[in-house]
Amino acid sequence: MDLKNKEYIDKIKSLAKAKKAVIFAHYYTRPEIQECADFIGDSLALAQQATRVDADILVMCGVHFMGETMKILCPDKKVLIPDMEAGCSLADSCKADELKELIIKNSKLKIQNCDAGEKPIVVSYVNTSAEVKALTDVVVTSSNAKKIVDQLPKDAKIIFGPDHNLGSYINSVTGRNMILWNGACHVHSRFSLDALLALKAANPGVEVLAHPECKAPILAQSDVIGSTKALLEHTIRSSAKRFIIATESGILFEMKRACPDKEFIPVPPEVTEGVGCSCNECEYMRMNTLEKLYDCLLNESPEMVVPKETAAKAVSSIQRMLEMS
Repeated sequence: MDLKNKEYIDKIKSLAKAKKAVIFAHYYTRPEIQECADFIGDSLALAQQATRVDADILVMCGVHFMGETMKILCPDKKVLIPDMEAGCSLADSCKADELKELIIKNSKLKIQNCDAGEKPIVVSYVNTSAEVKALTDVVVTSSNAKKIVDQLPKDAKIIFGPDHNLGSYINSVTGRNMILWNGACHVHSRFSLDALLALKAANPGVEVLAHPECKAPILAQSDVIGSTKALLEHTIRSSAKRFIIATESGILFEMKRACPDKEFIPVPPEVTEGVGCSCNECEYMRMNTLEKLYDCLLNESPEMVVPKETAAKAVSSIQRMLEMS
């Protein structure tokens, strides 16, 4: 480990202990951030874990909507994020007012008071803002989306957003015809199919593991499709020694740490910046740095705030997901 990074990590851990703070990091953050964290996982699992820890301060190293979700589930805790500008292309693709228009468009309205009569069921991916969650009937993750959609009435009109690729995949495995929001994760949607085919040809018999946020042609070439955590768990359980990975490259750090004797081959993006780089990284996740994390803890800022009315509506859609899972 870089000496400067080690010094920062030691300072951060010491400061966290003094302030009774717990640090959470998403799988897609920098390796040194994951080294520093008390808990590593996907966004919802981290938010759920936050409800179980004894701490005065929770620090979410991820992107903005993850800090919101943590605050919604832990309203009485101080929730910090290292960089308030760390956004998410998927969450940003779905604005609450635009979703509301789509709901109204697909509802039978009582004209006199403009209240929705027969409304579609709104299913939203966890990668959404608090305002969108407040308009949602049930939140889903990539790991439980099929299970939850399968429980909804067969004749129900369903709006699924914001990830069009994930929605298309869920339609294909459930036989549904959900109305899909046209959003996408800019990382998962740019994997190169040509590069994947070349990797498969050069590595015959090696399993391809892909996240369902990838485009359909990538999923069609994959052997295992699942959430980030599911892909990690598969590599741990499997007797195979080599894997081709189509998800954000931050997970490779945890895969290598869990399986040091195995090889993980990342699928490159369609356009690779820099010579010899095959990584597909989320630049928003990389906005979390040790320097920002230290300053965040030291100054207890920036702090995540979610309006109480919005949080109250949003939490019900998350609780419904937990009940249906």
